Amino acid sequence: MIVIPAIDIKGGKCVRLLQGEMNRETVFSDDPASMAEKWIRAGAELIHVVDLDGAVEKRPRNLEAIGRIVEAAGAVPVQVGGGIRDAETLEMYLDRGVGRAVIGSVAIYDPDMVKAACKRYPGRIVLAIDARNGRVAIEGWTQTTEMSAADLARQFEDSGVAAINFTDIERDGMQTGPNISAIREFARAINIPVVASGGVSSLADIKRLADLEPDGVVGVITGRAIYDGSLDLQSALAFLQEEKSE
Repeated sequence: MIVIPAIDIKGGKCVRLLQGEMNRETVFSDDPASMAEKWIRAGAELIHVVDLDGAVEKRPRNLEAIGRIVEAAGAVPVQVGGGIRDAETLEMYLDRGVGRAVIGSVAIYDPDMVKAACKRYPGRIVLAIDARNGRVAIEGWTQTTEMSAADLARQFEDSGVAAINFTDIERDGMQTGPNISAIREFARAINIPVVASGGVSSLADIKRLADLEPDGVVGVITGRAIYDGSLDLQSALAFLQEEKSE
């Protein structure tokens, strides 16, 4: 399992939202690239970037900031989501040095596009499934569908998706602890590696999530906790490294 620091961008700045609500933001830095450098110095193996404006407006809106992050990250891969709605946008990001593209809402609207992208870019497509009470939320979390998260994921089991980022929206940014039972249930329901997101607040949460590795949970995305300091990224990475060596 790896710990993946998140850099959420709104208006060119690094922010964190509460439960995905655009008007409930905290600005942590005017320079997102410097945050990427900080997390890489701490040992991050992958950086997770979300274009929040892009997610809502359905097209990339923070390309300059994302480009600086990719440049600052160097050899450390960056995965980007938010506003990727067509093959052209996907290709643009991957051509600009982004390691992985994270696709969300379009998985509902155009699953064939996602499957075609997985074939064209093996190992470089990540599916983001964001759930509110077990149901898939789309359009930057502004709409909740009737489809269950597991049912959506199963549609892509043989497509070659690199991983699924599974976010519990009710926990996101709240630092109330991850929804362990929901994550375990989701991971056990599918055969695709799962990266958990939402609610992480401490090293104790990382330890609880590490217990889900046998169920298929291969990583955890953390944002507010490492910005507020309730979780020390270096300590979390060191714990997982010790677990791996035992």
